[in-house]
Amino acid sequence: QVHLVESGGGPAKPGGSLRLSCTASGNNLNLVTMGWHRQRPGRQRTVVASIANDGGAYYARHAKGRFTISRDNAKNTIYLQMDNLTPEDTAVYYCSADRILVLGEVTTWDYWGQGTQVSVSS
Repeated sequence: QVHLVESGGGPAKPGGSLRLSCTASGNNLNLVTMGWHRQRPGRQRTVVASIANDGGAYYARHAKGRFTISRDNAKNTIYLQMDNLTPEDTAVYYCSADRILVLGEVTTWDYWGQGTQVSVSS
């Protein structure tokens, strides 16, 4: 079993930045892909960005140029640097992980974190 724990959410001002972290723990960690998703109020959960263990990454259109996903394989941790935040980025952000390559607009993953709230307002 894999356990994912997110941190780093919270309030932010428009134009501000936040950095989310997600650390995986458990047995037989061999997570090929890890990612970030978000669920905005009243909306379905959608992909934000994902990254493979070789560094290959995917970004949703709204994240390109503003968000950066990175990965530290030694720490089983991924990060999401979010810059130039807008109120439309307000959502619960979820970490995900899978033992296969899952890059792109895919929402079915093996493992999920509990989520961390990001609220952007002035």
